[in-house]
Amino acid sequence: MRSPKQHVAYVALLAAAFAGGVAVSWSALGARIDNDVYDLLFRISRPHPWRLQTALLEIDEDSLAEFHGIRRIRAPLAEGLEIVSKAAPRLVAIDIILAEETDKETDAKLAAALRSIPRLVLNCDLLPRAGTWEEPLALFRRHAEAVGHAYAAPDRFDSVSREIPLEKTSVSHDRRWALSLEALRVSRGADVLESPDDLQVGEIIIPASRAAGRLMRIRYVPTNMPPIPRVSLKDLLADRRLASRFTGRVVFAGVTAQTEGDRLFTPYGTMMSGLEIHASAFETMAQQLFLTDVPHWIVLSLSLALAAATGLAFFYLQGWQANAAAALILASAHAASFLFFTGRRVFPFATPVFSVWLSTVCAAAYQHFIVRRRLRKAEAERARYQQAMHFVTHEMKTPLTAIQGSSELMSRYALADDKRKQIAQLINSESKRLGRMIETFLNVERLSAGELELKRESFEVADLMDACANRVVPLAERKQIRVALEPPPSALRLSGDRELMEYALYNLLTNAVKYSPPGTQVTAFARRANGRICISVQDQGIGMDNKELKQIFRKFYRTRKALESGEAGTGIGLSIVEQIVSHHGGTVEVTSQPGHGSCFTLALPAAVPVAAERH
Repeated sequence: MRSPKQHVAYVALLAAAFAGGVAVSWSALGARIDNDVYDLLFRISRPHPWRLQTALLEIDEDSLAEFHGIRRIRAPLAEGLEIVSKAAPRLVAIDIILAEETDKETDAKLAAALRSIPRLVLNCDLLPRAGTWEEPLALFRRHAEAVGHAYAAPDRFDSVSREIPLEKTSVSHDRRWALSLEALRVSRGADVLESPDDLQVGEIIIPASRAAGRLMRIRYVPTNMPPIPRVSLKDLLADRRLASRFTGRVVFAGVTAQTEGDRLFTPYGTMMSGLEIHASAFETMAQQLFLTDVPHWIVLSLSLALAAATGLAFFYLQGWQANAAAALILASAHAASFLFFTGRRVFPFATPVFSVWLSTVCAAAYQHFIVRRRLRKAEAERARYQQAMHFVTHEMKTPLTAIQGSSELMSRYALADDKRKQIAQLINSESKRLGRMIETFLNVERLSAGELELKRESFEVADLMDACANRVVPLAERKQIRVALEPPPSALRLSGDRELMEYALYNLLTNAVKYSPPGTQVTAFARRANGRICISVQDQGIGMDNKELKQIFRKFYRTRKALESGEAGTGIGLSIVEQIVSHHGGTVEVTSQPGHGSCFTLALPAAVPVAAERH
């Protein structure tokens, strides 16, 4: 059974583990892991193919080489746009900044080409230093139905373009929609309707919250589909029949050449130009293939539920069952991102995985230590039981022998009445003594286990010493050892359990007699010192060195000379004495020298508080 304190500690540990896992998942490491898993899911997912609505008129490396660089591209671009306009595209969005003048003839030719396009969207750029928009020249702007920015939003950790900002605002709060969004709006002939959580163009609702900066995740064309059709400007001018690829499509025209530097990584691990990214963003909106983030509160709630399930598994289950349940929960945490992604929901990988892993490790470790603690406790109980048996066999041997011997004499021999009466009295006294010893033994055991409340009775030290000395005299006489009892002051009184204190003092006296040579003296005396009552037993026996003094209260420890003496003993008597005295708020002090005897002193408070301390 676990105590309420252990329950609280277990819950606190799991809470700390969950909080630590969430904190790590929100760090840079967690963000990188989330990105890597997101990209992996992109690669392995196979959505249903859809009919592409876009096409690319690209200024690639060959086109730049053919027309002598980007500065001379306007004339061939004008010619190409005239060809495209005759193919009846649905809309043309140009991702080229037309903010600078060139020669008038070329600019006029490009303006005429732009005028020939029924629906046109141009690009603008936000100047980083000035914080203002760089607009297309009025010569070109008048022919466009909208102007939009072509910014992407590469991730700050790995520069992968997974989303785009659908709006950008200058310092003067002059807002521009994204080029792809303006292309969608113009192609649908609708306005952009705003709410805090989304944008609406016609019947299309785009999940892009204002709080998140109107970011929209891009659903790139999967690898199981043909890519967005593309025609190089150079190839179009060489073969006008290629313009048929633009019929009825939204055409994105711009630079894709790698030398111009406008290229970013995608979740597929490939590089893509900004033109292709915005064409993919248009496809995402037009096909309504939105990838939406799962709200944070759902992520935390599910992660907390999985972590709590792990804690409950280790709390109620044991062994392989707990491990199997934890493995199942961990598998669920790992699979959550994939399962949500199949429903076009983005669920962070790191938050549930880190929190559940830490919770699993902490729960398993805690339960492991609890089991080990229980095992140690069981082993200690077993050892204590064995010690008790040693105590029983050792301490009860003398009265049992006397009872057995006396009863045998009475049964085998015809004894005189006075002799039979004497033996009967001996049996009776030894039986009572045995009963007291059993009661004392049980009290000591309950005291050690914290199940006994000490008796609180007041008694005189002199009476205690007299009773113990009278009991030990017969043993001392058999060894020709004199027991000298120095009468203590009559005012000395103790408060506590009389029977236990009598056992402690009697044990010291019997040890002194056992380990003293014949013809010596054992002295018992009491005094008051430093506000405490000290009861001492001094002998002239074998003595002990300092090394032995440090271990004599350890259970089953016996000194080398004690073993060599041949006296029977178990080495648990002094440990019991120390327990009794410590529970009475006192200490056992020892002074000894090898060959010069020992002096054991019970230092006890003059009055023990009525409310006994429980251990």
